[in-house]
Amino acid sequence: MLRAAQPPRARSRSLPDWFKRPLPRGGATRPVRALVDELGLHTVCESAKCPNLNECWSRRTATFMVLGNHCTRRCMFCSVPKAKPDPVEADEPQRVAEAARRLGLRHVVVTSVDRDDLPDRGAGHFVRVIEELRAAGDFVVEVLTPDFKGRPEGADEVADAGPDIFNHNVETVPRLYRRVRPAASFEGSLALLQRVKCRRPKILTKSGLMVGLGETDDEILDVLRRLREAGVDMVTLGQYLRPSDRELPVERYPAPAEFDALAARARAMGFLGVYAGPFVRSSYNAAEVYEHVAARR
Repeated sequence: MLRAAQPPRARSRSLPDWFKRPLPRGGATRPVRALVDELGLHTVCESAKCPNLNECWSRRTATFMVLGNHCTRRCMFCSVPKAKPDPVEADEPQRVAEAARRLGLRHVVVTSVDRDDLPDRGAGHFVRVIEELRAAGDFVVEVLTPDFKGRPEGADEVADAGPDIFNHNVETVPRLYRRVRPAASFEGSLALLQRVKCRRPKILTKSGLMVGLGETDDEILDVLRRLREAGVDMVTLGQYLRPSDRELPVERYPAPAEFDALAARARAMGFLGVYAGPFVRSSYNAAEVYEHVAARR
């Protein structure tokens, strides 16, 4: 049986037992660290304080974050620095492709900060990254894009560049947008995903949302239904974890069984790929999720 969200007074300051897991052996993450530093790249693993960094880096995989390390928005769940945007580095796409080649990746995930200061909101840079990856190797290319606020045709440009997976996270339920994601619109994000699927039906579309911000299960299921109606093929559900005291507090920690129940409901709706659990993030084990979907197709 699924629970409704607990009220704010039920907030927990300590992590539940299911968040305890062994760390990789010392030094396992050093090769990725050295390569990222050498090539001057950013990763969302570091900037967003992902709890899976040690696990993923020890397996020589990372999610690249392009267009700098300073975001133009102040989403209340995210720890990516908010400051004057960095200059766009024209050679960054080549460096991303070089990192993917040297890490031996088969599945490359590329995301970015929001760049509302740029005329094209960063769409052209995503296109160049995709082109460089295609030239560098036989990669499965997954992009996790912003909403290109005020310029929805940016999604067209990125989709036309031919990524295998177009990911854009709705992040939370509509009721919480003003508090969690004030510069964005749930309807706008939903329209973007539908736009990509209508324009390029063969591209897999993907989205994700966080659990633990005060939403109810009914609201989560409604978002899942709307994503599926918009043609979204893959969905991720993970636990929101407060990066620092500057971000919103966690309202509750659903047990793993609750994530399993939500995943079962999502699969029943017809999603090709569903990945849910406390540690799940959009790009966590992205290759394995994609391979499962590809096999089903």
